Amino acid sequence: MKKFDVIALGELLIDFTSSGVSSQNNPMFEANPGGAPCNVLSMLSKLGKKTSFIGKVGNDAFGVQLEKAIVECGIDSTYLRKDDNVHTTLAFVQTLEGGDRDFSFYRNPGADMMLTAEEVPCDAIADSKIFHFGTLSMTHEGVREATKKAIKAAEEAGNIISFDPNLRPPLWNSLEEAKEQVLYGLAHCDILKISDNEIQWLTGEEDFTKGVEWIRSRFNDIKLILVSMGGEGSRAYYNNGMVEVAPFLQDTTIETTGAGDTFGACVLNYVCENGLDNLSEDNLKEMLTFANAAASIVTTRKGALRVMPTKEEVEALIATR
Repeated sequence: MKKFDVIALGELLIDFTSSGVSSQNNPMFEANPGGAPCNVLSMLSKLGKKTSFIGKVGNDAFGVQLEKAIVECGIDSTYLRKDDNVHTTLAFVQTLEGGDRDFSFYRNPGADMMLTAEEVPCDAIADSKIFHFGTLSMTHEGVREATKKAIKAAEEAGNIISFDPNLRPPLWNSLEEAKEQVLYGLAHCDILKISDNEIQWLTGEEDFTKGVEWIRSRFNDIKLILVSMGGEGSRAYYNNGMVEVAPFLQDTTIETTGAGDTFGACVLNYVCENGLDNLSEDNLKEMLTFANAAASIVTTRKGALRVMPTKEEVEALIATR
């Protein structure tokens, strides 16, 4: 038995989301705990999985808030480090027409960038079923080295490795550098969760299936490729087949922050319970339906990490279809 179902490495930060205007007509923002890897872990914890996070925050008020938030969500914080010299990373999130988002980061540097290879707990990674990572921990050399050390530890332990590029162009020196690191991630994962715009950017293919073929022609060890398509639903590419499931669209949608992370977490939850081998078409439909419904619920709530739905809430939404 492994100590953790899923351990993730990456960013833990404050998402400042719009919260109306003040009496002086100044914009107001709510300081929501965020960061894609911890959003994933929060949903997994809500579904009863044992989770742990590897990362760094500032030894400041926001760092204290974030540590408290992940502990409240049931995420093990043993491997959360604090930096005395660099502040917690901040992101200001602007919701655009149609529900997409624009990010402005205060991260030059930010504490999440300061994680070192020496601070990576290889034993804890080996004691996990699944290791999950993204590319925000690959934007700069020091934390990139830490990420690659963690990936190596997961590979040596025979863990399932999950990768979500989670591309944020403003954080990269160039998109060519971003592409190089995304390709590294593709070479070291068993499960890939990629968004519609990311697969088009990476492969140059407008058609998602052709994009998946582009990826598979270069990285044929990826067992499960998931394409999240926002308001168009999602797809799972597995062996030689593809399954597509429609979204759960709601009139009460506020913003899409955390929807992709919630979706990805539900996929990892399904893999924790059913494994990654011999999945049938019905298995994949069941997995995507639950993931789509959970992601839909999150779009009706502000923030993500603290507002993940319960299994009962997700099943209730599915029952309406």
